[in-house]
Amino acid sequence: MSDSAARAIARMDHALGELESLLVRALDDREQAGRLASEVKTLGVERARITDALDRAEAKIERLEHVNREVSRRLVAAMETIRQVLRPEDSTQ
Repeated sequence: MSDSAARAIARMDHALGELESLLVRALDDREQAGRLASEVKTLGVERARITDALDRAEAKIERLEHVNREVSRRLVAAMETIRQVLRPEDSTQ
């Protein structure tokens, strides 16, 4: 085999090695992109679940605040009633 043919074969081997490396990296990148896409989808589902839970919690807080105001109003009314009952009657006879 001539020297130039050996150099050509060596260059071709090198080029094929480079091509193989590029293909391996491309496949790895594609695989990683697939994993990332799957993670993004999972995060989207999780975000929706958390948003729903937050909406329910906010609604519950609003209901509890309303109930708290109502209980406070009733306690004030009950205390006023108790004060009136315990107040000595006017002796204006």
